[in-house]
Amino acid sequence: MCGIVGVIGREQAAPLLLDALRRLEYRGYDSAGIATLLDGGIARRRAEGKLGNLAAVLEAEPLPGTTGVGHTRWATHGAPTERNAHPHATARVAVVHNGIIENHAELRSELEAKGARFETETDTETFVRLLDSLLAEGMEPIPAFAAALKRVHGAFALGAVFAGHPRLLLGARQGAPLAVGFGEGEMFLGSDALALAPLTRRIAYLEEGDWVALTDDAARFFDAADTPVERPVVQTAVSGAVVGKGNYRHFMEKELHEHPAVLGDTLRQYLDPKTLAVRLPRLPFDPATVSRLTMTACGSAFLAAHVGRYWIEKLARIPVDADVASELRYRDPPLAEGGAAILVSQSGETADTMAALKLLKEGGQKILSIVNVPESTMARASDAALLTVAGPEIGVASTKAFTAQLAVLACLAVGFGRARGQLDATDEARLTHALLQVPSHAAEILEKDAQIRALAAEVAKARDVLFLGRGALYPIALEGALKLKEISYIHAEGYAAGEMKHGPIALIDKEVPVIALCPSGPLFEKTASNLQEAAARGGRVMAFTDAEGAAPLRRFAEHVIELPTVGAFSAPILHAIPVQLLAYHVAVLKGTDVDQPRNLAKSVTVE
Repeated sequence: MCGIVGVIGREQAAPLLLDALRRLEYRGYDSAGIATLLDGGIARRRAEGKLGNLAAVLEAEPLPGTTGVGHTRWATHGAPTERNAHPHATARVAVVHNGIIENHAELRSELEAKGARFETETDTETFVRLLDSLLAEGMEPIPAFAAALKRVHGAFALGAVFAGHPRLLLGARQGAPLAVGFGEGEMFLGSDALALAPLTRRIAYLEEGDWVALTDDAARFFDAADTPVERPVVQTAVSGAVVGKGNYRHFMEKELHEHPAVLGDTLRQYLDPKTLAVRLPRLPFDPATVSRLTMTACGSAFLAAHVGRYWIEKLARIPVDADVASELRYRDPPLAEGGAAILVSQSGETADTMAALKLLKEGGQKILSIVNVPESTMARASDAALLTVAGPEIGVASTKAFTAQLAVLACLAVGFGRARGQLDATDEARLTHALLQVPSHAAEILEKDAQIRALAAEVAKARDVLFLGRGALYPIALEGALKLKEISYIHAEGYAAGEMKHGPIALIDKEVPVIALCPSGPLFEKTASNLQEAAARGGRVMAFTDAEGAAPLRRFAEHVIELPTVGAFSAPILHAIPVQLLAYHVAVLKGTDVDQPRNLAKSVTVE
């Protein structure tokens, strides 16, 4: 999940590398570092903690040189200290690495037996020492790099520069993304197009197993067998504009307030407001005949897929399996003949979801991905991709990208239902109309900010919190609990409300807030009954409902916040917003780092 960047430039490299790292800090912020080639040798600056610490080091001790590599780290092997910070280097080579070298212990023992002396606890240093040993034997950088790649196993992206070779930068990818940027008399390497966007719009992507040799004005690509290959250069659509917080205190707050616009932009891609019809692009499978769907993702994206399962099964009557990608890839389930898969990801680079994609493809499934990054590895590897128009999401805890994923899945469910004859034109128009109202309802919910902030003041005092929902709101209860855990560090669990009597009710006492998603509708009475059971045992019931549900809930609930009255179909999208907003305000009150919570990173590119 680390971010790596490299440059062969015409100007000083360190400022360019630092700016690119700022765009990659969502990938990790445990430590950071830069190395440049200088006077025939290698110079480094590293710092523990966030990128601002490295910037301070560079201001105090500037780092000259026009060729270099940079890194922002999410720690896997070794504590997040300056000693373990990348780039790792010897007198001959400096390397930055994203991913995990799985056979590092075996290689380390082999190299130590030959006299290598290790300075860090990281798996990355194993590759550095291996490469250094080959250089010490007299190999030139390019063949040494190719030979070292054949010795390491795992998922990784690598960048390397070499002392005495001031216009050479090497990179490789195996299971982790890497892009090459083409400039005028300068070349760039980066974990994604976002990092390179201010430097160039001309991008080429390494494919699985590729490695690349960059010089001043050229890139030579090689596949895993060291055979020269061509990789297309494309014009990236990623903007080089600086993403700022505006007048908001945190990126997460800004992104929460972008819900209405993002939902509107995303829904406009798939809905026709004139005809009230769903207009899906060409899909890799026929929803009218597909035998079964497998949906998979990680984190909040999986919870969006979980909601999608409810919708698709109900509206289209297609059997759907929903699995966390890290489980699916190892469970190796039997896959239906004539089946298809829907994968969901913000970044399109999530390692476990990419591994699941490979498994599903090998099982004969057609792959449709829902992603926020059109040039991502997942989008390129899928048979088709549907885009969420969420724009850059900088806060680690997903907010607007999550509701955009829900919006796309809702459109798919209606489109599938129509294709299979489960919905007629009247049904389609009714559901489309409900979705088109979602952006304005989202704006109404954001106007409840003061009420939600008051609720947060109570939740912030708790050690444990329960979230309850039924039907398609059960995954939203899971999302509320996940958000609260992620950014406030309060222990929280989400449950299907009907499961309360099967264990969770034992946790309830007067110190435990029970946050319920309980709009009026066919499941209201059942959920209200579950909440009364909690209140009878001293639980502090706090409910999100609508005008019709508010009166009966106020008889026993400590707090009731009224949301717009909507149908059951669009309720999950809208109920996601207040639980995210609640988590945000609790985290602010707790004084945690809202945008960059401890131990987390935005794009999980390792297992």
